[in-house]
Amino acid sequence: MLAGTSCVGCPERFDSSARHFYSAPMTTLAVTPVTTTSEKHAFILFQYELYRNEPNFVPPLVMERELVLDPKKNPWFQFGTMQLFLARREGKVVGRIAAIDDPRYNEFHGTRVGWFGFFECLDDVEVAKALYAAAEAWVKARGLAEILGPASPSSNSEWGFLLEGFELPPAILMPWTPKHYLTLTEAVGYTKAKDLYAWRIDLAGELPPKVARVAEKVKQREGITMRPADLKQWDREVRIIKDIYNSAFERNWGFVPMTDAEFDQLGKDLKMILNTDLVLFAEVNKEPVAFCITVPDANQAIKKANGRLTTFGLPIGLVKMMLELKRIKQGRLIALGIKKEYRKRGLDSVLMKETFEVGKRLGWTHGEIGWTLEDNDLVNRPIELFGCTRTKRYRIYGKRLDALG
Repeated sequence: MLAGTSCVGCPERFDSSARHFYSAPMTTLAVTPVTTTSEKHAFILFQYELYRNEPNFVPPLVMERELVLDPKKNPWFQFGTMQLFLARREGKVVGRIAAIDDPRYNEFHGTRVGWFGFFECLDDVEVAKALYAAAEAWVKARGLAEILGPASPSSNSEWGFLLEGFELPPAILMPWTPKHYLTLTEAVGYTKAKDLYAWRIDLAGELPPKVARVAEKVKQREGITMRPADLKQWDREVRIIKDIYNSAFERNWGFVPMTDAEFDQLGKDLKMILNTDLVLFAEVNKEPVAFCITVPDANQAIKKANGRLTTFGLPIGLVKMMLELKRIKQGRLIALGIKKEYRKRGLDSVLMKETFEVGKRLGWTHGEIGWTLEDNDLVNRPIELFGCTRTKRYRIYGKRLDALG
């Protein structure tokens, strides 16, 4: 099979000059690489059509999806390569997938792994088989021996298929996917690589007394002082977070260090929605040794825009979104990092306690913590001790490519 495509139930041929695959007249299904602006637009909009009647789906802003997939604007493309594919049956889009090569991941882990992402598909194993075959062939043609996913486009972005918690809407920067993605993926030979957890914490009550006492003792023993982020010094704060983040998570499965450009972009994006009281730094002798970032769950507001900030030239979606932002009463703890020399000393309990208290002051009702790796007991155990409940589970799949023809 040639890299970059798949046609089901028919002969295949690839025109290297046109960079399109063609299928014999008998076929009704074809997968082709996205090469034009109109095809990329179709790639983006297919998700909105597919989830039209799903109440828990939060339509991302079309402009945001365009930025994510724009090599000139998304800093990930400074080192990564991606090929988008569309599946069509009788000319109608019935699925999509991206094949991804992240050389920074492979350099960091010493692996030969490719990725798939942005997967959306009808509940149709024929379509899924064609999409995965296209991504696998593209990845293998680049000399990679394994494929993992979904990652859109990396572990620093949205990743995983939802495995538990379908009845709940996704928190900000987390995906919602239907159950049939699990069965389709397993039907074409993928197996579990790793599960991720998301946890709920209720803010109506109080922390378990023992947990609160332990956090306070750690704070006193270690000489920790807490401070919120300084928005006037936001560039400095982002640099501090980057340094701690890239060292704190280096041993985590699936981790890939973020570049300065990626962190700068993330900092700009978060700045638009964050409450600086919920970006907390733990310091010892005025040196930052840990951080915790919790953001308002802007998905509630984004959903009101239904994917677009303007309609017929009027800022209808923008107005709806801005009004809803003021009503948000929940958030998501998206990252907590501790310098290596300060780990296993209880700083996580201090940061979580401070975050809990700020959330209560803001009048929030609950929050989500995640994601966390299923086997990261050093993280999951303290979360459970804080009275949190695991509400969602996501799965990363993998497949060896050695046997592909």
